[in-house]
Amino acid sequence: MSADAPAKGWRESLATYRHPRVVQFLFLGFSAGLPFLLVFSTLSAWLREYGISRTAIGFVSWIGITYSFKFVWSPIVDRVPLPLLTRWLGRRRSWMLLAQMVPRGDQVRGVARLFWETIWPELALRLSRPDKAVVLGTVPFLMPDGTLRNRAPILCGGRVLFQDKLNLTPWEDVFSGGDAIHLWRFKGATFAVLVCLDIEVPELAVALRGRGVDAILVPSATESLMGLERIGRCASARSVELCCYVGVAHLTGIAQSELVDKNVGRAAWFTPSQAAFEEAERVLTTQTAWEGCERQRGGMDLRRLARSRSARAETNPALLPTGLAQNLLVETVQIS
Repeated sequence: MSADAPAKGWRESLATYRHPRVVQFLFLGFSAGLPFLLVFSTLSAWLREYGISRTAIGFVSWIGITYSFKFVWSPIVDRVPLPLLTRWLGRRRSWMLLAQMVPRGDQVRGVARLFWETIWPELALRLSRPDKAVVLGTVPFLMPDGTLRNRAPILCGGRVLFQDKLNLTPWEDVFSGGDAIHLWRFKGATFAVLVCLDIEVPELAVALRGRGVDAILVPSATESLMGLERIGRCASARSVELCCYVGVAHLTGIAQSELVDKNVGRAAWFTPSQAAFEEAERVLTTQTAWEGCERQRGGMDLRRLARSRSARAETNPALLPTGLAQNLLVETVQIS
């Protein structure tokens, strides 16, 4: 006959939670759960602020429906071994690896369908105004041939336009680059949109030279201060090269996405550096921000732009002829 084990006191019970492995799981659970709740709660508030119906917001919340049915699939994860993987990694690690092996392209296609089929129709209806133009950040767009584009929706005077990102970063490997820059006119001005990395490509500035672009708008997302600096310095250079205004709007905050996980931004408005703008404040920027919303107002003076472009006696790179580099010889001189 064996005696019953003595009951543990509350001190011994609490001591269990000081075990290193338990502490690791505490932080793992916190880091996994908190961003999920923050993103979806904040996103719902934003969508409601922009007038999206509660029905559409409810559809968005279905993204988390798999957690609601955890009682159905969790016993499978706990009891069903995976061939080869379970013997190698153990039961739960093998299922975690299998979940990570779902093609990222399929995940991005799901985001594309959710936005363009559920959110966009009502959002476009709410934002469309005959006297306003709106440029949104990029969203995955599923082309008829099954490829993905990183597309910025544009609403201009009630019309729906778009601009695809032309040059892609290494981690945008599921996307295909766009093939055109779309110019559009609004209230007498000609606009172009260059998405993030595209503003850093001088060849695109050459392609726009002589096209009469009055302003370039740059939706952007970057996770580093160096990326933020590159975008700002190149946007300023494009303003000088093309004698046009350039506005930059960055994404900020933390998102549950490999593409835009953490984001730093600074809104900016650049004015040309030609003589007609000597009295104007040519660089307007907000503070650098990792979260929250920053606003920067910028004005356009089309008369000054026209005066700059007609001043042939002033040095103005925007007036240089196109095609200068096509037959340019580049030589390397070896100096011993």
